[in-house]
Amino acid sequence: MPSANPKPLVGVSASRNTEFVQPSHRCSEKYLQAAIDPAGCSPIVLPALADATLLETYAARIDGLMLTGGAANVEPHRYDGNPSVEGTKHDPHRDATTLPLIRTCIERGIPVLGICLGLQEMNVAMGGTLHQRIFDIEGKFDHRMRRDEESHNRRYRPAHDVAVVEGGMLHTIFGEDSVLVNSLHAQGIDCPGENVTVEAVAPDGIIEAISVNNAPGFVLGVQWHAEWPRPLLPHNTKIFEAFGRACRSYAASRKSNENLAVE
Repeated sequence: MPSANPKPLVGVSASRNTEFVQPSHRCSEKYLQAAIDPAGCSPIVLPALADATLLETYAARIDGLMLTGGAANVEPHRYDGNPSVEGTKHDPHRDATTLPLIRTCIERGIPVLGICLGLQEMNVAMGGTLHQRIFDIEGKFDHRMRRDEESHNRRYRPAHDVAVVEGGMLHTIFGEDSVLVNSLHAQGIDCPGENVTVEAVAPDGIIEAISVNNAPGFVLGVQWHAEWPRPLLPHNTKIFEAFGRACRSYAASRKSNENLAVE
């Protein structure tokens, strides 16, 4: 017998891989695991098909949107940026899927959680811009993954602290002014988009977390990989727990509205 209270359905963004004969759509299992535990939701992978007709279906069915990390950079024409350095990876199908879906979810109050590339997508979706190569900027850290480390888990070890903005959404979730995070990204936020609020910054000034001011629902993006390694650090656990609560609340309100429509 189906459960009377099924877990909220969370759409998890996929990246499009063209390395093989047929393109594939992939999402690392670590994001799916985090959506299940500790968020307490049921994940479903959303393919990056760049099909506008699918976006309404996604938004109508999901109770939350998790934006994953990925190897590609957002195409610079999406934010009027300069052309990328030759060899930079892009995923135009993912951009065409996630950017409009982010805007739709935020408008409808569907909870959104962005991780690494997901934070950057959120900012671009809101009209913001990106630094394409932070490591080329004087006075900034090299925030990229440590590829000299043989251990995968060592690459995800804490790299630096971030200062959490007092009184902000993330400060409320953490209850702390500073936390240690990992760092595995080349691009990052330059100018925040419309209504984008800075929630945390790295010691070199790079924006590490954002929310959206006056959004009707939960909207949070973090630049670090909060989903790995497992077991999650306590402050990362709190992020997914807060996202899960928001998804359950949205699912309950959607069900209530559907019942009213039937009556």
